[in-house]
Amino acid sequence: MNYKDYLERELKTAFGCTEPIAIAYTAAKAKEVLGHEPDRIQADLSANIIKNAHSVYVPGTQGRKGIDISLAAGALLGQSAHELEVLAHIDQTRLEDCDRFIQQGRIQVQLKENVANLYIQVTAYYQDSYARVLVVDEHTNIARIEKDGEVLYQKNQSIQEEVQVDFSFDKIYDYAQTADLKDFQDLLDREISYNYAIAQEGIQNPWGSGIGRLILERHPQDLREKIVAYTAAGSDARMSGAENPVVINSGSGNQGISVSVPLIVYAKEKNLDREDLQRGLLFANLLGLYQKKNIGKLSAYCGVVSAASSAICGLAFLKGEDRQVIKETLANALAVNGGILCDGAKASCAMKIASSLRNAFLAYDQAKAGQSFKAQDGIVKDDIDQTLEVVGNIARYGMKKTDEVILNEVLGNRDYLKEFE
Repeated sequence: MNYKDYLERELKTAFGCTEPIAIAYTAAKAKEVLGHEPDRIQADLSANIIKNAHSVYVPGTQGRKGIDISLAAGALLGQSAHELEVLAHIDQTRLEDCDRFIQQGRIQVQLKENVANLYIQVTAYYQDSYARVLVVDEHTNIARIEKDGEVLYQKNQSIQEEVQVDFSFDKIYDYAQTADLKDFQDLLDREISYNYAIAQEGIQNPWGSGIGRLILERHPQDLREKIVAYTAAGSDARMSGAENPVVINSGSGNQGISVSVPLIVYAKEKNLDREDLQRGLLFANLLGLYQKKNIGKLSAYCGVVSAASSAICGLAFLKGEDRQVIKETLANALAVNGGILCDGAKASCAMKIASSLRNAFLAYDQAKAGQSFKAQDGIVKDDIDQTLEVVGNIARYGMKKTDEVILNEVLGNRDYLKEFE
């Protein structure tokens, strides 16, 4: 798959945190296959889906949060044709029906072990009939549809087989330098409009823990801190249920915000040409997708580290820095902040974004000063592509047990400690 097609596939518009929205989407599809509003619902979910949907507010639901409301709202009020905007235009007068559905014990949620990190299976029942929909690997990738024992749809090709992308730092750098921006204008203009709007929402109104507003209040004249503040504020708003659409990156709104808002704020402050901003965003988005292609959509490795490091590399690209400086910026940033824990989508994501951006700015200064980390300094390798491969291996394989422990602690389950006794 070429870069243009991959960007169009990945930079989707999403209304709300993508994990609860993916749950709602799957539930809506199951209801439609069933042909009737369900009597009850069973959801079998991977650990990472539970972790990321457990504590986050769900937009369109007037301040409700969590897995149950995602399932109920999706099944009773959603339309799957809207995909990741499935809850954008629901009839909110029926939210009390969703509350009753939950209170009456009609929803059962189970952890599904030994499956893909992104795994959502929803079974909707009505009297003696049922419909089952399975989503795997990507938030709207339906792998199987079944009704009353009959398989209606079966996808035989995995996402890995379906989506082959030839990534390397140098190829991304060269592509972003020369690509025809006409191919991306609508997509990137949407990213600029939507992602800056939610950042403004987070600055103007008290969402979440107000990390972005706090930073801006403390450093109103510092451009770097303004960049950090606006980006964190976008997450403040998104994690707390603001009804703003966001253009995502690597399946995540927080990553979409983190990879784009720094460049958007910088370009506005410096009155840069729209085309210059678009070319910087093209580079930053592709670099973020490259990093997450190695890591995987969901893991114990906080995705905003990848996105924030990509954003500051994009800023360096926008300023015309030499490619070696940008490579070293990325390696420096990942050598320090790589491995920040993902303990689910919630208010603290905004502070992780702030930390990752500040670290990436320091990594950029370090590269500019000729003081970058050398090969064999920890995970840093001779070549940036090798470094990214190492980071991917650590996140995908090394942090797998970490992910299990995080989920158990988030859910208050200490039984897992017995295996260490």
